[in-house]
Amino acid sequence: MDEVFKALADASRRELLDRLRAENGQTLGELCSRLAMTRQAVSKHLAILEAANLVATVRRGREKLHYLNPVPIHEIADRWIGKFERSRLDALGELKKALEAGDE
Repeated sequence: MDEVFKALADASRRELLDRLRAENGQTLGELCSRLAMTRQAVSKHLAILEAANLVATVRRGREKLHYLNPVPIHEIADRWIGKFERSRLDALGELKKALEAGDE
């Protein structure tokens, strides 16, 4: 679980996960074309995400496709958020949204 937290701690890696959530099964080139990072930097971030089991890869010919694996994030949510009453957290979240909407 420490590897997951380490991987999620970096904003660039979270952005990569967001990109994969929006469009799963991207190649390294496709991911690089949408980010302001070098190919080498994206490769390093993907390696950390793979080590944390947040990204799975599949070879298709010469291409390596990257897919989001949401299971580790779900396990964190179950372990940490599951200990609290979800209904209370949901109520607080709704209250926050309502208060923020009132400021507009």
